[in-house]
Amino acid sequence: KIQIEGGNYTLTKKLVAGSLLIYHCPEGYYPYPSLTRLCQPNGSWRPRPKTFLHQRCKVVECPDPTVLEYGNVYPPQEKYFVYNETTYECYSGYTMRGSSMRVCLPNGKWSGFTPICSHDSGADCADPGIPAGASRTGNIFGIDDKVKYSCDSNLILVGMKERVCQESGQWTGKEPACYYRHTYDTSLEVSQAFGSAIKGSLATLEPTDDTQEGRTIKISKNGTLDIYIAVDISDSIEAKDIDKAINAITKLISKISTFTVSPNYEIVFFSAEVYEIVNILDFLDKKIELKAIIDDLKNFKVDEKNTGTDLNLLFMTFLERMSIIKLRVGEKVFKEHQHVFILFTDGGYNMGGSPEFTLTKIKNLVYMNNTGQQGTQSRENYLDIYIFAIGAEIFDDDLQRLTAGTGGSHYFRLKDITHLEETFDDIIDEEEVMGLCGLHTVFDESVKDASRKRYPWSAFINVQVNNEGPSKNCIGSLVTPQFVLTAAHCFTFGDLPEHLSEHNTIDKKVKTFIIHPKYNNSAKADQGVKEFYDYDVALIQLKEDVNISSVARPICIPCTQETSEALKLVGVSTCLQQEKILFKNHIERLNFLSKKGDLVVEKEVHAKLGDNRDECISHALVAPGITTRNPKDAVTDNFLCTGGRNPRDDIACKGDSGGAVFKNYDDRTIQVALVSWGTMDVCKSAGDLGSKENSRDFHINLFRIVPFLKSILGNDTQDEYAPLQFLSS
Repeated sequence: KIQIEGGNYTLTKKLVAGSLLIYHCPEGYYPYPSLTRLCQPNGSWRPRPKTFLHQRCKVVECPDPTVLEYGNVYPPQEKYFVYNETTYECYSGYTMRGSSMRVCLPNGKWSGFTPICSHDSGADCADPGIPAGASRTGNIFGIDDKVKYSCDSNLILVGMKERVCQESGQWTGKEPACYYRHTYDTSLEVSQAFGSAIKGSLATLEPTDDTQEGRTIKISKNGTLDIYIAVDISDSIEAKDIDKAINAITKLISKISTFTVSPNYEIVFFSAEVYEIVNILDFLDKKIELKAIIDDLKNFKVDEKNTGTDLNLLFMTFLERMSIIKLRVGEKVFKEHQHVFILFTDGGYNMGGSPEFTLTKIKNLVYMNNTGQQGTQSRENYLDIYIFAIGAEIFDDDLQRLTAGTGGSHYFRLKDITHLEETFDDIIDEEEVMGLCGLHTVFDESVKDASRKRYPWSAFINVQVNNEGPSKNCIGSLVTPQFVLTAAHCFTFGDLPEHLSEHNTIDKKVKTFIIHPKYNNSAKADQGVKEFYDYDVALIQLKEDVNISSVARPICIPCTQETSEALKLVGVSTCLQQEKILFKNHIERLNFLSKKGDLVVEKEVHAKLGDNRDECISHALVAPGITTRNPKDAVTDNFLCTGGRNPRDDIACKGDSGGAVFKNYDDRTIQVALVSWGTMDVCKSAGDLGSKENSRDFHINLFRIVPFLKSILGNDTQDEYAPLQFLSS
């Protein structure tokens, strides 16, 4: 008996040997005990239907959430099924991070984020938590310490088994998850996770050809982005899924063509053989029309090509193409190629052996033996392999070993690919990719414009009232193509837009400047604070937009949708979520820029948060002009405090005011504060400019002045400039 109670089934080849029977259930249910059955030459099914365990649609189950440490989960249950709700509560002395309420979703995952109960232990990295259904070894979170994950029985670990605490205070990779065989990633999750990653590939490359005429892909001989796409057409993949994969690939290629980068493509279908639609070598010599590629894709017919599967042959084909490209362009040019593999497969193979050895050769070719070696820069970011696991029976362990790349998800488990075309349509929007906030390129300092490309948002501001009088210099940050953020105290009464000049790349005339309405430098002069710097923030509006390029790009600022995307926050996000990611430690490492001639130098500081803040701000009382005995008179909650010798911080110099205090997060830069004032000028002394025991700097926390930023940068009632999208909460 092959029927299923509560669902239906399809056959790939009707009732003949080799036909795959695939069970289907409504949303919120999954086939049990078998997902598929294969028709054998002797007329039997494998696996055989069981007499006492009939095939039925079973309610979706989510992994056990009671793995939470230092807290309670309500209600406590043996199993949790679709639409069950859970709430989480931490023990006294522990703080909740993540979601305090979660729902079991129809795809077998919990909504929201992994709840974590943690307390300030002084560790370099925050407690990474334990995903539902998992167990973790490792409870020390210092630099180079490791945590390892495994899943309960009947669950599959998706993601990294091991994570390492880095000097940046972040864990390597992404939090893993435990999946049942019925668990899958939704199209929205794929769109946001894969979209964020592929955007990074498209954005960080220098375009080899800035023009895209009509529907023609123009490639120079030194094209830098090589995209390899492969679709499994073996018996185990349904014909309808192959058609949808073709439509999805067509959409992805069309979308990528709107960017200034010009990729080289290799597009193949594979089973026992590899069927080439587009040969990447053709891109090295001539123009290839996008329409011709799409026509070839749409005209491809599977016919009888889908007998057997040789996954190793696919990787050997890609390796051969890459080796030929290296020979033709030379090692120096090949070194600048970035390689992206996008594979649609279930991971099953019955000929050719495992592709892992061939994959190792591909990695050696790309990494050039630099990865992991002392004193060399890792080249892991030059190879990304994305696996879209499709099919009724997925070989998760085999497939996950084939992924490669740094940061973000590279493995996606799909229930089906019905919505994959729409997913790819949403991945890449029409805005110019170079305008994504916080993008920067890290080059060797000997490379031309290296500093500009590393800090493309930095701006030098000069206020000159007349040609004879003294001028005032500050630093600012480009936050949109038309606005520069800086400190209010850079301006004095009577300053006019024509007194301002900006240089260092932007070199645009100033239209106006807007000082925070609550800024009043003399507001507490009668309270023992001669100069009061609360709300020390201003926005400079330029007469025209900056031309966005690799040397002039905006930095990300808090509480915007752009920053949520940079932080890889999936779905609807909040300002508080951003703040918890960026300020997760009570001693948070940050950076600012100090002007040195016509260049900037990166400095390191540590913001003292939580219980450490009061001691830090107490040193404000040693500043000249402060006679109050209450440091909070001078240092309100709008400030971050840095400085001191535990750990030893750098101190801002005169001329650094208004500059960004920032944090790098997965190759994106987010400004969290701006340099305002300090207790002493250590820059007057020669030699070491590090902090003295009681020298402190105070920086305006941008999370505290979001309403001001939103009122101008998020103003959608005007048509002078494109507004930023601020979060609703």
